[in-house]
Amino acid sequence: MALFKKRAVGKPGEWYYCLEHRKVEEGPECPAKDRFGPYASRAEAEHAMETARERNLEWENDPRWHDRVGRGEREED
Repeated sequence: MALFKKRAVGKPGEWYYCLEHRKVEEGPECPAKDRFGPYASRAEAEHAMETARERNLEWENDPRWHDRVGRGEREED
């Protein structure tokens, strides 16, 4: 007995952005490794790459991600 069922068709109202085909799709058409989502609307999915770029910039500039402790360096007193 399978632990996880593979959905052949997505739910209406679930929107994804396919990274391989660079297109928005309703319901998961492509494998999970090739998509972002789910998004609540088509418009959100259309802006998936822009959202990812903005989040990456936020993370790159977040001092909590650039602490030196734990990277082989010791905390200064």
